Amino acid sequence: MQAHASAPERILQRLDWQVIRRLDGLLQGDYRSLFHGNGVDLAALREYQPGDDVRYIDWNLTARMDAPYVREYNEDREISAWFLLDLSPSVDFGSVDADRLKRTVLIDFVTTLARLLTRRGNRVGAILYGSEVEHTIPARGGRVQVLRLIQDMLAQPRLAGAPFTDLSPLLAAANHAIKRRSLVIIISDFISTPGWERQLDLLRRRHEVLAVRLIDPLETDLPNVGPIIMEDAETGEQLYVDTGDQGFRRRFQEAARSREMAVNDAFRRSGVEAVSLSTDEDLVRAIVRMATLRRKRRG
Repeated sequence: MQAHASAPERILQRLDWQVIRRLDGLLQGDYRSLFHGNGVDLAALREYQPGDDVRYIDWNLTARMDAPYVREYNEDREISAWFLLDLSPSVDFGSVDADRLKRTVLIDFVTTLARLLTRRGNRVGAILYGSEVEHTIPARGGRVQVLRLIQDMLAQPRLAGAPFTDLSPLLAAANHAIKRRSLVIIISDFISTPGWERQLDLLRRRHEVLAVRLIDPLETDLPNVGPIIMEDAETGEQLYVDTGDQGFRRRFQEAARSREMAVNDAFRRSGVEAVSLSTDEDLVRAIVRMATLRRKRRG
């Protein structure tokens, strides 16, 4: 008798059939809009000229020379991609469906991108964060590497009552571990204590960084469903609230908007490209939307 497929195998087979085949048709096998601009090595430094990409300004040399300088890179066919994965308690939330938590959306998204990258000969690695940096998966290629990523994501325990998330150690670990210029994809809801922005800026200076923000509709728009008990996914603290109170719903929405503005400002200041990934969005449509946005931003 044939042995049953493992959980990672089942996930990969499902996504190969339901997501990647559809993406191949919609994007016609051209994934440059998703992965363009990576796998490059520093070739030279020269003075800035009008029209140059400001993201390639070398700020240390600029400060020393008292004139703006930019980095030039040699293109390399191979991409090294790293996933920085926030698997803290707040990703165990989803209001749309019991099977569509932010965590499960993250796993499907990472698996899909890792599969697309490795089947073209590229390497992928990951750094996993729970309440702290758990471990690093060195960058390698091949289908076995994708299965290892899935296995390690599934094995990451779901934490309750953990200390409030601090993304700074995750980004600092990436700054330390990733030596060669790479595509770095941060996947998080970015619900974190302040201070991670500095490490994000340092990371962006050395690598191409894409921030993928996990969101759920209920985090920004609280419906009127009467009295409920809300639980903080990070701390486990529970609070009785009346969602029928218009004033409470207004304050909830204002707090959500303020949080949104603060996160977007951090991305903008660091020059980091950011996209959203919602629990209520079809994964194929989300990835096509991301590819379209990246293509437009690059002109």
